[in-house]
Amino acid sequence: MTEEYIRALDEYFCARYSDYVRLSALDGYKPPVMVSVGADGNIVRRESSAMRLCYQSDPAALLARLKGELADTTFTFSYSYPGFRERMHDLFNKETFAKLLPAALARCGETAESAGEKLTVMPEAWKGIVKGKLYPEKNTVLALALVCRMTVADANNLLAVCGFTLAEDNVRDVVVGYLLERQIFNPVMRDKCLAEYSVTNLPIAREKIA
Repeated sequence: MTEEYIRALDEYFCARYSDYVRLSALDGYKPPVMVSVGADGNIVRRESSAMRLCYQSDPAALLARLKGELADTTFTFSYSYPGFRERMHDLFNKETFAKLLPAALARCGETAESAGEKLTVMPEAWKGIVKGKLYPEKNTVLALALVCRMTVADANNLLAVCGFTLAEDNVRDVVVGYLLERQIFNPVMRDKCLAEYSVTNLPIAREKIA
């Protein structure tokens, strides 16, 4: 029996996911009429959101086919090196990841040390990220937001200063967006949602069992 939060995730995904090239390639997907002639003789163009799965006659079947094809291709290292120009810019920029991180963690009741323990990021690399010597990759920011139970606002702010957004044409981002919006942080529920959509590359440390 499918848990209610998984069913809610499926509905959310069908309403948000917008990789229309991938959707239109699904067997049984019927592209909607996007351009028509109105009663006044003018051309009427529908918004591209009309192509999302929620508007199909059998979204559940199409979603099942999509899930069967999913594989996480979002692997990256946990960090990247800023260039000289970026380092100089950060000296005078009040809104960098390293400068916004302490307040965001404090609002979650976390510290840089406790947050780092919840990630599978090498301690030396995490220290470099915290000090602003390294830039976190997107997977790292997403994992951090989940394990620290961040608000959507804090997660979006940290993503933005790194040049990232939650993209609706990315499976991983849509699933993480759902977890953040619904505040689903229970490790078992979180991991089931991620596994349901084959999101496997987030650097989340598995909790130790006593």
